[in-house]
Amino acid sequence: MTTPDQRPVEELIARSNRLGSDPRNTNYAGGNTSAKGTDTDPVTGQEIELLWVKGSGGDLGTLRQTGLAVLRLDRMRALTGVYPGVEREDEMVAAFDYCLHGKGGAAPSIDTAMHGLVDAPHVDHLHPDSGIALATAADGEALTRECFGDRVVWVPWRRPGFQLGLDIAEIKRANPQAIGCVLGGHGITAWGATSEECEQNSLDIIRTAERFIEERTAALAADGRHPFGAARDGFAALPEDERRAKAAALAPVIRGLASTDAPQVGHFTDSDVVLDFLAREKLGPLAELGTSCPDHFLRTKVKPLVVDLPASAPVSDVVARLRELHEAYRADYAAYYERHADPDSPAMRGADPAIVLVPGVGMFSFGRNKQTARVAGEFYVNAINVMRGAEAISTYAPIEESEKFRIEYWALEEAKLQRMPKPKPLATRVALVTGAASGIGKATATRLAAEGACVVVADLNEEQASAVAEELGGPDVAIGVRADVTSEHDVKVAVAAAALAFGGVDLVVNNAGLSLSKSLLETTTKDWDLQHDVMARGSFLVSREAARAMIAQGMGGDIVYISSKNSIFAGPNNIAYSATKADQAHQVRLLAAELGEHGIRVNGINPDGVVRGSGIFAGGWGAQRAKVYGVPEEELGKYYAGRTLLKKEVLPEHVAAAVFALTGPDLVQTTGLHVPVDSGVAAAFLR
Repeated sequence: MTTPDQRPVEELIARSNRLGSDPRNTNYAGGNTSAKGTDTDPVTGQEIELLWVKGSGGDLGTLRQTGLAVLRLDRMRALTGVYPGVEREDEMVAAFDYCLHGKGGAAPSIDTAMHGLVDAPHVDHLHPDSGIALATAADGEALTRECFGDRVVWVPWRRPGFQLGLDIAEIKRANPQAIGCVLGGHGITAWGATSEECEQNSLDIIRTAERFIEERTAALAADGRHPFGAARDGFAALPEDERRAKAAALAPVIRGLASTDAPQVGHFTDSDVVLDFLAREKLGPLAELGTSCPDHFLRTKVKPLVVDLPASAPVSDVVARLRELHEAYRADYAAYYERHADPDSPAMRGADPAIVLVPGVGMFSFGRNKQTARVAGEFYVNAINVMRGAEAISTYAPIEESEKFRIEYWALEEAKLQRMPKPKPLATRVALVTGAASGIGKATATRLAAEGACVVVADLNEEQASAVAEELGGPDVAIGVRADVTSEHDVKVAVAAAALAFGGVDLVVNNAGLSLSKSLLETTTKDWDLQHDVMARGSFLVSREAARAMIAQGMGGDIVYISSKNSIFAGPNNIAYSATKADQAHQVRLLAAELGEHGIRVNGINPDGVVRGSGIFAGGWGAQRAKVYGVPEEELGKYYAGRTLLKKEVLPEHVAAAVFALTGPDLVQTTGLHVPVDSGVAAAFLR
């Protein structure tokens, strides 16, 4: 049976999940919700009032009880007696720790004061596009009265914190008829006597604002006008195939520029909302004004980099212009930092853009991982919606640049960044693994993802490739693509998929292969061509296309060939397979020599006898080799292990470990190397 003290928590989580599941209500990880209730103090046995509020960094749509901060309400409200004023406001966040109940749950956020000080059992603070459009309109206060009457009250911009909580608490006391408020430049807050009433008040504010904006937008359209102005000739979206091909060509270049200060993962968006904004005459002026809601610009930076060329501009022209604009962007960002930094400000974190807009093509967004890059793009879409709404009802007027800096380089924000877990060894790296739906390829894709890489799982079997990608964590970690490595077209599509999904490619594992065990006299030209097409030609094509992307990025890279001990060892009845493995082994040497000047390292791995989980062995190679060696097929792995120096069977995971060793942080000066993973086959020792 539900205990009384748990009911507010359960209602709060259910309400939060409903509100957070609809992007019209708030952005990802944006806003916070709370409930007040009672519990028994385990020390005194007396009943105490508690505040449950979404903790720092959580997401409403996926909130669970572990994501709530739990505070004693009497102690939190007592902080009003020691509040030192706005000049020392940051000290109040540390004071929340002395108000925690028990272990306290999640870390309290900067908005905790708002929830605790407002005299209502339930409070929602949200970032709906419609609410922020009102909040960023030049005459937002008057428009709020026009839209809501006295049911919703305007709160002038104030940086989130204790004083803002005091302000809203006073506004609620002075306006007993109000159901909430619009926070200038920021978002909305609503309250209620019950969880249901609070949720309904939040939705009432959001939907009323939406209707108000829609009516004004419709009136503009009836007059032949658009909030973003007229469409510019030559800036309309390219046809989809052409648009995505151009995006794939530009993505590695843009990612390389956006990674000047620190490596980034990319995300591409070409939604109608984005493409329409990029085609309009107000693109430049509005983009220059930047975003307003703190949740937005903390992820998108204060403004994007905007390419000022028409959609028809050749890729080469766009690349040249991007390099010029990037240099100017970095200088402008450094000047922004210098204008507002003081001796106590954290060091500048990086001057590269997080959002790059290319008319006719779409938006490229960047972050320390795929999720962060994707969310940055989603936040800029929110910002576009906000700007469109504000321009429909008035003029877009975001908060001052100095205020943006105060939040971007806030000591509390810096502390939050410092608390983030240390990145994994392959974080920000994008890997393309061929033949990755089974065996060595799947084990390698799994290991690389576990070490922090984004992975393109490429395989002839697209269904299996997609299944592996889903196992690895889905599109924020891995994607599956069909790739016949003998086809130039398929290989180009796979590399383009890496560019569109993650911004480019840094790490390639040439693993796709097949095996035919036949003697010289039994080997047909068809057998020979098939072996060489898949492995020699296939690895050449994959390396060539990946190298083009890596060179465009200018971030270096790794190419690893899964060769074989057969590239050295002369085994029986193996002419076609062993010859093509020797071809791959020499490609390693040749490419290491050629690509070194670009910082691209090329290495090889020589496995032997990887039977378990192998698609090659399951496809007939195992039966053929067992026949050659005169052992039952089910004992082939044991047979291979028995002929090694270590007497241990080689598994796919052992090869994957060697791939990580070659591409991780420790062997960064190594190229042109072949690593045996064969448990010790003396005849295959490198000489």
